[in-house]
Amino acid sequence: MQPAAPPQGPPAAAPIAPARFLAVGAAGLGALAVAGWTLALRPPALVLAALVFAALAVGVAGAMRRGYPHPRIGACNLVTLLRAALVCALLAALWQGRTGGWPIAGIATLALALDGLDGWLARRSGLVSAFGARFDIEVDAAFALVLTLHALARTEIGGEVLILGLIRYVFVLAAWLWPWLAGPLPESRRRKLICVAQLSVLIALQTPLLAPDAAIIAVRLAAAALVWSFWLDIHHLYTARR
Repeated sequence: MQPAAPPQGPPAAAPIAPARFLAVGAAGLGALAVAGWTLALRPPALVLAALVFAALAVGVAGAMRRGYPHPRIGACNLVTLLRAALVCALLAALWQGRTGGWPIAGIATLALALDGLDGWLARRSGLVSAFGARFDIEVDAAFALVLTLHALARTEIGGEVLILGLIRYVFVLAAWLWPWLAGPLPESRRRKLICVAQLSVLIALQTPLLAPDAAIIAVRLAAAALVWSFWLDIHHLYTARR
């Protein structure tokens, strides 16, 4: 997970046809429906998930029209939107009271597997953008938060697991108070690897694979690595502000 988005790119080169936005949104709703069936979501939970996803999709479309520098949406952003749809399904399952278990872990594993695909597709198709990077970051953050709430509801680990889901949002809040924290950060393999480790631990917590003691150790190790990674980025940003 990247704690801050890269600098904004140039304004959109050309408007994207509304029909393309609708097609991508329909694909996301399709993924949401399949995930909802897998998670045995009841109609109220499905409606909630669809409403959250629709609001997100409208926001994404508006952001793309304002600052996306390419004339097509691209498979990369479609994959990120599909990941967002899966996160909406996981959120609805939490609201329904269905926490943890193998179906939750399966949907979460699929979302994690798709995480590296969107960036690769963006580079391959020449559609890299500040918008795409920010979109990916925010989906990762929401994904981690939803999994954290699932883990908090189904395990006895306690509040320390919240570090894994809230640290990104604490960082964003801090950037409002100290604007230099919103500065650009270089690409970092360390940041990406720790993000994968963080999400992997959260997914493992949805299953009975980890004994309580092992789960606590895994959470503390992941939290320590995450705090260390953010500290390195904060130090870099503090040094760069001078």
